[in-house]
Amino acid sequence: MPVRRRTIVDGRSDVQSDLVERVRSNPKFQELVTKRTSFGWTLTFVMLAIYYGFIMVVAYKKEWLAIKLGSGVMTLGIPVGVAVILSAFILTGIYVARANRDYDALIAAIKEDASK
Repeated sequence: MPVRRRTIVDGRSDVQSDLVERVRSNPKFQELVTKRTSFGWTLTFVMLAIYYGFIMVVAYKKEWLAIKLGSGVMTLGIPVGVAVILSAFILTGIYVARANRDYDALIAAIKEDASK
């Protein structure tokens, strides 16, 4: 029975290199990369729009944020600022929910295909 020798290239054995190539050439992997990248950029642009929109309001329409709410000392700026912070958590939750629903199934299929 011949002994299979492993050669190391770029820190990977030939077995690992074969596995990496099988994963990279898998159409499901390409689909995963495309979906994750486009969704990630979409959420990034949404967060940037929220954040920079808030900064623009602070810079150019301070009086909007200075509107008093009720008879106390709270102004509109406080709940709007909290909403900006909470939006980051909400967008993170949206990403995690989609990753659990869509990406995990694709990753499992890619692993199964690669192990064959």
